[in-house]
Amino acid sequence: MTTTPKTVTLIGRPGCHLCDDARAVIGKVAAETGATVTEQDITQDAALHDRYWEQIPVVLVDGEQHTFWRVDEGRLRAALA
Repeated sequence: MTTTPKTVTLIGRPGCHLCDDARAVIGKVAAETGATVTEQDITQDAALHDRYWEQIPVVLVDGEQHTFWRVDEGRLRAALA
């Protein structure tokens, strides 16, 4: 039985150092787990900006909010297992 890889979405903005940190953790864990990674820029989407601007970076797993500000590698790995 094969399973569909989970999708991790990073919501952030350019020049955000926390977003850069989150991107590194997400990239590492996604490479280990086979998860798909997408990114969305709050400066390009008014609805995302209104919803998340105080929390970026925000990480979604399969469309559900997983965390914001800092990404815990172990917690993300568990969510993708």
